[in-house]
Amino acid sequence: MNPVKVIIVGGFLGAGKTTLLAKARKELTQRGLKTGLVTNDQATALADTIWLGGGEGLEEFTGSCYCCNFNGFAKALEALTDWGAQIIVAEPVGSCADLSATVLQPMKDLLKAKFSPTPFSVLLDPQRAKEVLGTKIPVIHKDASYIVEKQLQEADLILLNKIDRLSESEAKDLADNLAKAYPQAKVSLISAREGLGVSQWLDEILKLDSKAAGNHLLEIDYDRYANGEAALGWLNLSADIDYSNPDGEELLAYFMEKLRKAFEKKKIEAGHIKVLWPSPKGLFIGNIVDVREKALITKSECESQRGPILVNARVECGPDALEELIKKCLEELDNEKKLGLKIKNLYALIPGRPNPTYRYDKVVA
Repeated sequence: MNPVKVIIVGGFLGAGKTTLLAKARKELTQRGLKTGLVTNDQATALADTIWLGGGEGLEEFTGSCYCCNFNGFAKALEALTDWGAQIIVAEPVGSCADLSATVLQPMKDLLKAKFSPTPFSVLLDPQRAKEVLGTKIPVIHKDASYIVEKQLQEADLILLNKIDRLSESEAKDLADNLAKAYPQAKVSLISAREGLGVSQWLDEILKLDSKAAGNHLLEIDYDRYANGEAALGWLNLSADIDYSNPDGEELLAYFMEKLRKAFEKKKIEAGHIKVLWPSPKGLFIGNIVDVREKALITKSECESQRGPILVNARVECGPDALEELIKKCLEELDNEKKLGLKIKNLYALIPGRPNPTYRYDKVVA
């Protein structure tokens, strides 16, 4: 049997990886390929897993990044092949870098009989692109910006996402400047939300074998890398509400604006704030990647399902302060809207120092 192709989509928090996973699976399924997904986070109660439909064909990998538990990642891939996956798409934690040395090379060496990684694609938000290119002052911690830069330096392919929000000339200028700044990678334009360029991207990477994957190893300062991750407090929370309330989209938009204003008032920058809200009218998700901009609300293509609301927040403050702020906003929402809200699970933490299972110093042919 031929090895199962594994598409790993890197990129910083808020770049749009989950949206791209959903579009990629839809496209690949339409091509007749049984497609498995792997989501990744530092804690459970992950909004991405529910947003992508959950259930069979999806492995939620939590508690660490792929690189710090490579054997666990391999088991997730194995579980999907046992399910019958013909192709697998995986998204690592958004603050993870050095994946070429710690994930792609071990795959090419230790798992080559079963799995074949495609060229390493790194997704990039236009605002982060402007920050790394020096045309916009970074709003996130300088060591978090360092992670973004390192992600781009190891990419085989840079995907400039959200071009539906840019003019044609702005998108072209950004792509040209990224190509000059990161000459090792091809730069492509896509909109994961609209599906623009997704099919072409898949065509390009699937025709290549693993020799085209992970061809760039980093020189990376792990102290600075660890500090960049530690600059962000992480919170995953699930809460029960009165599911029968039909105004899920309106309630979510109201809550996201409450969160945005609370973080903006305290001058706390966001890596990514994501809230999943089920309702009888559908499953909705709200995203904030800049506290100066209103949240983007999206309706899932999956069928509406009962379940808790999920809050996933990665912001520049300590976990205790983050927990206090989120709880306060939820309490205010409940008092105002009478939702019968009860918090079920809450995880607030700072990611530990990256400690990869493997770290290769040479590209595996």
